Amino acid sequence: MSIKTSRAAGTAEVVIDHESCIGCGLCVRVCKGAPLYIEQGKVHVDQSRVFGCIGCGHCMAVCPRDCIRVHGRCLSPDDRKTLSEETLRASYEQLTSLLLARRSVREFSSKEVEQEYIEKIIDAASMAPMGIPPSDVYIMVLAGRDKVKGFSDDLVDFACSKKWLLSPPMLMLERPFMGEEEHELMKSFVVPALNMFIDGKKKGEDWLLYNAPLALFFTSSPYADPADPYIAATYAMVAAESLGLGSCMIGSVAPVVKYSDFLKRKYGLPMKYQSGIVVILGYPTLTYQRALKRTFADVRYY
Repeated sequence: MSIKTSRAAGTAEVVIDHESCIGCGLCVRVCKGAPLYIEQGKVHVDQSRVFGCIGCGHCMAVCPRDCIRVHGRCLSPDDRKTLSEETLRASYEQLTSLLLARRSVREFSSKEVEQEYIEKIIDAASMAPMGIPPSDVYIMVLAGRDKVKGFSDDLVDFACSKKWLLSPPMLMLERPFMGEEEHELMKSFVVPALNMFIDGKKKGEDWLLYNAPLALFFTSSPYADPADPYIAATYAMVAAESLGLGSCMIGSVAPVVKYSDFLKRKYGLPMKYQSGIVVILGYPTLTYQRALKRTFADVRYY
């Protein structure tokens, strides 16, 4: 049975060049949709097995003879790319150096982000893993300070109209339906942050998206794994760092937009989405002199 997403409903087609195939079985080993199997030394395709071909493309990527072609579910043989030489791939030390250098940047220069860089960041983010292919992640691009500021103002206006829901009497009424942690978060972060956003807007300041020259809103359809937008956004941030740009994740946007059909229609966002995150980007005005090592809440070996 094929897995449905917002972009695909059936299985992808798998074509095998049996004259070139040597029956090594590597494609069968990596095929988790399970339509591929070996019988009498030959690879066969049966789309009725388990999920059928989900279009992950692993078989095309692993085949030593390049004799498999997959068409469908937003994948084609043209998507095959030659791997770069190992010398061009980042070592662990190079990767950790890049990650250590990254800081959450909220102060940006007046320079706009070039279209070429925007496209490179999106291209890098598209390489992020996904729960079920094809990716159900959508990206809304706000390129230019005016667009980012307009979006921020619309968000603050909508949140302001719902501010009464966060009043002390309402929070007291809502308390039995919240966990202790959620209630504490409302009081200690959500309410003060909203007041800060509203006061900033009155002064012509943007304390939500920090007057960034570029914002990327990552969302996903209800079919997707809820983590998919966050993973893609993380890839985008790492790519931005490699290009000399600063970035910061803003988590307070998606929950607001989720409850506004007006904002979703105005900005072309999916009417139904289960999760989302905004990344603001731009050229940083400050240069950090040292890195900061972070820690997890806990790491346990069992």
